[in-house]
Amino acid sequence: MFKINDNYLKLPGSYLFSTIARKVSAFQEANPDKQIIRLGIGDVTQPLAPAVIDALHAAVDEMAHAETFRGYAPDLGYDFLRNAIADHDYRQRGVDIAADEIFVSDGAKSDSGNIGDIFSVDNKIAVCDPVYPVYVDTNAMAGRTGDYIEDKQSWSNVIYMPCTAETNFAPQLPKETPDIIYLCFPNNPTGSAITKNELQAWVDYANKNGSVIIYDAAYEAYISEKDVPHTVYECEGARTCAIELRSFSKNAGFTGVRLGFTVIPKDLKCGGVMLHSLWARRHGTKFNGAPYIVQRAGEAVYSEEGQKQTNEQIAYYMNNAKTILTGLKEAGYTVSGGVNAPYIWLKTPDNMTSWEFFDHLLEHANVVGTPGSGFGPSGEGYFRLTAFGSYENTVAAIDRIKKM
Repeated sequence: MFKINDNYLKLPGSYLFSTIARKVSAFQEANPDKQIIRLGIGDVTQPLAPAVIDALHAAVDEMAHAETFRGYAPDLGYDFLRNAIADHDYRQRGVDIAADEIFVSDGAKSDSGNIGDIFSVDNKIAVCDPVYPVYVDTNAMAGRTGDYIEDKQSWSNVIYMPCTAETNFAPQLPKETPDIIYLCFPNNPTGSAITKNELQAWVDYANKNGSVIIYDAAYEAYISEKDVPHTVYECEGARTCAIELRSFSKNAGFTGVRLGFTVIPKDLKCGGVMLHSLWARRHGTKFNGAPYIVQRAGEAVYSEEGQKQTNEQIAYYMNNAKTILTGLKEAGYTVSGGVNAPYIWLKTPDNMTSWEFFDHLLEHANVVGTPGSGFGPSGEGYFRLTAFGSYENTVAAIDRIKKM
């Protein structure tokens, strides 16, 4: 008889945002007259930039003619996009990343879950706490995390690196040495960032201990402070210890279009084996490539007009972040984030749990956010709001919260 992967049975409940969607749907059904403002999931609301739309239209037209029609995309991505990424995101920052070290995909979420395929199940992972839940959940599915401890809301074989107000929501180097270290900066959900010197300490630690860093830089376009690195490869020695994940979802609004990429330098090895070769083998076997029209849209993001237009969108969202941050402070909340990332991290009032505050906010302000406990045990007592709504809805949501 066939057998299932019983690691799935160890997962607690459903995916965080699926649970939120069900609760909001039930509330809306019971209160059809209420206008709900959603500042929970990190989904963009502004339309794609005109330069991107023009590129999509042009690529679609190409698909209508035999001489310009495209079939299967190259496994690792079209050269025109990989070269644009290498030039803009790396060479222009003085970083040595070659185009053939870039693997184009359908998004950072997929890559963050799939990257575990090239690592042994015996590896022990370390994660920031709180952090994006996909890192932990996908490792649990693979069998790396041990057993789930209900009363602690944690896994027995995961090294949690608490990110608290005392540490300015940044992790400290762990006492127990992990094999794989997940870092996300600017951070989802706390909105925190670390300096280049602080990131350098992690790179030095990984090289010294034979660890690999999975560095999620999905929000690098939102960085506003000068000493915050845009890529892990700004740090000396990162090519021998770090994999970087990038996304077009938040910097260019591709949440519904789907495009991202992973960088694996050829210097990153385990023994004599290049991780670059393993990921290329995995990518070519399990992935058919991002669509041609989408990769052309991604190329347009790096054009002069594309950069101007997407930067305007980023500024729009960061103005929302400032509105939320200022408004919550005026209302007496303890808040952080919103400077280098489109997320605001607030302490729940009156000793409410994060899910109690979720229900309170939904019922009394008709505003949806994300409970901090969904991001890890250290997220309990905190709550995340996103700046990805419209400006009008953002202002209205803060006004409602102030009146609670």
